[in-house]
Amino acid sequence: MDTSKIAHQVGQAQGQAQEKGSQLMEKVGNAAQSTKETVQEMTPQAKENYQAGQAQGQAQEKTSQLMEKAGNAAQSTKETVQQMAQQVKDTTLGAGDAVKNATGINK
Repeated sequence: MDTSKIAHQVGQAQGQAQEKGSQLMEKVGNAAQSTKETVQEMTPQAKENYQAGQAQGQAQEKTSQLMEKAGNAAQSTKETVQQMAQQVKDTTLGAGDAVKNATGINK
């Protein structure tokens, strides 16, 4: 395939992706504005409930992120311990073979 044709297709795909991104950003902006207007119209109690829900959602997301990090750290630790155990095993076997060779048991 001609490289100029490939370049054209890549450019076309990028242009389409940028347009989709712009449309999504506009939708997000509209939703944010609508939410802001809704909150402004709420009673004081409803605003407090909204803010409490918002805080709870943020806390849940942060907890989820921390749990994921803890899980990743635990997995990494497990893998490191397994590698260390294998190294100890290999070293021990090597030392045993060296003793056998030195004492003539392997002959």
